[in-house]
Amino acid sequence: MASEEPFGGKYLLLKPEEASVVDLGHLLFSSNLNDRKFIECPEDLEARVFRQRWLLFISVVAQKLLSTSANSLKKFGDTLGLWLNRISSNGGLITLLLNILKGKMITPERSSAAFLSVVGNLDPRVDLDKNIKHKHAKYKALLSMMASKLSYENEQFISNAVKNNWDMDFLGLHSFWNDYQELWSTRAMIVQDRKSEPNMVVVAFRGTEPFDADQWRTDVDISWYELPNVGRIHGGFMKALGLQKNSGWPKEIEQSSSSDDAQHSYAYYTIREKLRVMLEAKEDAKFILTGHSLGGALAILFAAVLVLHEEEWLLDKLEGVYTFGQPRVGDYQFGKFMKDKLRKYDVRYMRYVYCNDVVPRVPYDDKTLFFKHFGPCLYFNSLYHGQVLDEEPNKNYFSLFWVIPKILNAVWELIRGFLIPFVKGEDYIQNWFMTLARLFGLIIPGLPAHLPLDYVNVTRLGSLHELLELQNSQDSKSD
Repeated sequence: MASEEPFGGKYLLLKPEEASVVDLGHLLFSSNLNDRKFIECPEDLEARVFRQRWLLFISVVAQKLLSTSANSLKKFGDTLGLWLNRISSNGGLITLLLNILKGKMITPERSSAAFLSVVGNLDPRVDLDKNIKHKHAKYKALLSMMASKLSYENEQFISNAVKNNWDMDFLGLHSFWNDYQELWSTRAMIVQDRKSEPNMVVVAFRGTEPFDADQWRTDVDISWYELPNVGRIHGGFMKALGLQKNSGWPKEIEQSSSSDDAQHSYAYYTIREKLRVMLEAKEDAKFILTGHSLGGALAILFAAVLVLHEEEWLLDKLEGVYTFGQPRVGDYQFGKFMKDKLRKYDVRYMRYVYCNDVVPRVPYDDKTLFFKHFGPCLYFNSLYHGQVLDEEPNKNYFSLFWVIPKILNAVWELIRGFLIPFVKGEDYIQNWFMTLARLFGLIIPGLPAHLPLDYVNVTRLGSLHELLELQNSQDSKSD
């Protein structure tokens, strides 16, 4: 319970660690949210509709379960990642077994340039498409997606790939503090393409790691806060970006130190300062914000906070925001606010959605929840044919009408994995691990579709006409 409104408007912040079983039971039967000690909100905020209370209940319970299972989930992910790297480093499963028998098993160090994340093992490609040059219409989208994919890897791997495979400058991999979860939960990498004109700095936010419970907590946290004349914004994503307790988004902050003297750095404030320094040193340089999944949400919200702070010089340097499989981040009013501001500052917003990907279809866009996408959707089907739409088909994912088409499409995606190398070349060979993911997709269609592989293919193989159409029509689209 709070005695003031720290964000200058309505807000609802969930604190699952303070919720008991009794408290959760009371939530289902009482519309007065302010009486719940695990909910921080203004005194007059109520949830009169049962479905609203049910969704809050589910969010809190999910966060508590994730917090409880965090260590087990991490151990499983670490073990899986280790054995995936052992298999690849030893030349395959059979060779690995032989090497174990011989006592010659190769185990790469987790921090080495040879160690791939679980996400990276699903699609180990690191090279840019050599057929897509700097002035090609697809180039910035391709570079953005590959940077988003690399952001899942360790620093040595990223540095080696950026310098040796891309011939670009690696400007650092940074971890950032989350005041609400009291841990380092956000990560972003920065690279510079010296050959592009103008020079392009790319800031890529990491998406949700499959076995990181704290990041999944951010995804399922439906906290929100509302700014007058701006709208409601997803609180979980804003917390990860650097939302300050009891003060929201002050334009400037002093980075504080924790009890162990480790400096706390927040994603928005730290990256903003780094961009100021880098772009001042190179007057004609521009920058791109990008990310896959959760990373896409952080990318567009980073631009939103720049707008809130009226950072006109930086917004003038912002070439575009490229997101891939991005979840919804705010309500209709926020979307209208952002469309007006992006148009004012001439910032391109490219929101890619591949086929049945479940993540762009959450949180729900319905009468109970307020979440809505804004700006045109660059939608690609399972043949990588693109369309510019106002909203992706089956916008809330769960629909009886779509069950059979989604399963049939998942079958086709599984078959396509074996066929596409014969049509497009060896660079599109699907490995055994991704094939297993496709098989899992027969049970839950839309989960494998969220993985980076199809988004990389979209930026390489996606039809060019729709890309040009989006670039030319974005400013002229009406609300």
